Amino acid sequence: MSDPARGGPFSGERLAEVLTGVCAAAGLDPEGATLIKCTANAVFRLASAPVVVRIGASTALNHRVEKVVHVATWLAEHDVPAVRLLPGVPQPVTYDGYVATVWEAVPDGGRRPRGRDLGKLLRRIHDLPEPASWLPPWLPLADVAARIGEAADLADADLAFLQDRHDEVADQLARLEFPSPPSLVHGDAHLGNLIPGPAGPVVCDFDSSSLGPAEWDLTPLAVGVIRFGEPAGRYRELARTYGMDVTRWRGFPVLRAVRELKLITSVLPIIGTRPAIRAELLRRIADVRSGNTSARWARYT
Repeated sequence: MSDPARGGPFSGERLAEVLTGVCAAAGLDPEGATLIKCTANAVFRLASAPVVVRIGASTALNHRVEKVVHVATWLAEHDVPAVRLLPGVPQPVTYDGYVATVWEAVPDGGRRPRGRDLGKLLRRIHDLPEPASWLPPWLPLADVAARIGEAADLADADLAFLQDRHDEVADQLARLEFPSPPSLVHGDAHLGNLIPGPAGPVVCDFDSSSLGPAEWDLTPLAVGVIRFGEPAGRYRELARTYGMDVTRWRGFPVLRAVRELKLITSVLPIIGTRPAIRAELLRRIADVRSGNTSARWARYT
């Protein structure tokens, strides 16, 4: 386990301490905060103000938080419906090796986002002018490699399999030629990253944003239908509204393999403190190892 003095896997007590430290640095009150999600990030909604605090669990990926701030600022400048950074707080906020961002909470209300909403937002994002040099190139397996490298409490055989799978998929990906020109891509574009709001859905979570192929942003929902049993109509809405069906492209099986590897490894930094997640992680590894391409997975919670 990482030295907690320099960040590291979350425990309940450590997480409360980090939230308190981040809020102190940002001039906020953590009392009564609600933990919304804790996988690759711990996400809190404060009770004292309409604010969301997002703390990265993987210290190996701290470097990408600066990019998240740039992307959020860029989308705001172009009036794209997206979550907004909290004004008046220098971002990102650091505390004891952890890096956090602080956001305006989206007001309650609004209908549940649909595939067509995601299609409209992705088309708008992909049609933006090419951002400045702060946007990194699309390297979808970089976070996978980082998480494998810092994984704790996983059997050597499983780690070796994940490393071999990473190398195999990376080789396949390097040989792909994409039909779309590079653009800003969200990087993790599924319906769970759309938040309902009174004025319509807004997009969140820019950890994986980069300059890359539009086809990548159409992949998560397609894989969600296959692996999580999401209604196929959601993906059909996305494809119809956006104007492309990535599942009909010859490179889709490779993009699917990349997406599944990311879905497997996203929780590696925290499995030592989240026993409930371990069983699902090991099941996903077993399915890929055995070549079971139709097995349904459960969401990490």
